[in-house]
Amino acid sequence: MQMLQEKYEALLADLRGLGGVVLAYSGGVDSSLLLMAVKDSGVEALAVTGVSPSTPRSDLSTAVDIAGSIAVTHEIIHTDELEDERYFNNSPDRCFYCKSELFNKLKAIADARNLPHVIDGSNADDLKDYRPGLRAKTMHGVKSPLAEAGLTKAEIRELSRQKGLRTWDRPSSPCLSSRMPYGELITAHALHMVEQAETALCELGFVAMRVRKHGDMARIELPEGDIEKAVKPEIKQLIVEKLKCIGFLYVAIDMEGYRSGSLNRVLNAVRQDA
Repeated sequence: MQMLQEKYEALLADLRGLGGVVLAYSGGVDSSLLLMAVKDSGVEALAVTGVSPSTPRSDLSTAVDIAGSIAVTHEIIHTDELEDERYFNNSPDRCFYCKSELFNKLKAIADARNLPHVIDGSNADDLKDYRPGLRAKTMHGVKSPLAEAGLTKAEIRELSRQKGLRTWDRPSSPCLSSRMPYGELITAHALHMVEQAETALCELGFVAMRVRKHGDMARIELPEGDIEKAVKPEIKQLIVEKLKCIGFLYVAIDMEGYRSGSLNRVLNAVRQDA
């Protein structure tokens, strides 16, 4: 516990040393703790949330609520990654182009406000996964104070719990584009279908889950304990009806269950074959 508090104090000291920041703020677990740390540090700051068709509307609502409760100046901007064919063609580097679009706009805001640095909520665990967005971060000179402080996801959740942030146990919520396998075109319509499908499942009581869009098929990933519930005849029928109404022709439940980053499996297979 003491070591965790020492890490937080070191984080505050690092933020004060930056002299002024624009925070890429999503409203998730990591960026919400960083937002509170920015407030606690007293550094001059502006939190900015980038919004596009790939942003779940629930994420935007959470971001606005949390920023208001912490009382940090918060602005919403629109990003245009869907206009970049390198993004909507959905290559494995998709996140690089998305983050480049966001960081370009945040850097312009920082320059206009005379704030020296752009920061984001990447944590120490993020450095272990395949994340092309980290390359964009490096290219644009974006700092990641949580990662630099050595804070892991588990530690960030515990600090968030201690400080009363309601995001402490919030499931991860990456952009909606992450629900589509590489190579499947990302369109506003496809993103809306995914969001509608996940909303429908939430309304049926499923919380931690993903709907992966494979063409006309919705592949549902659920925690192991929810798979039994989902295949009960009356629930299964409701799921099928709701998702077909959205536009999916086929509905499948993945028997391996929910796992973050499952669509990166194809990349790992390619690396092993190389």
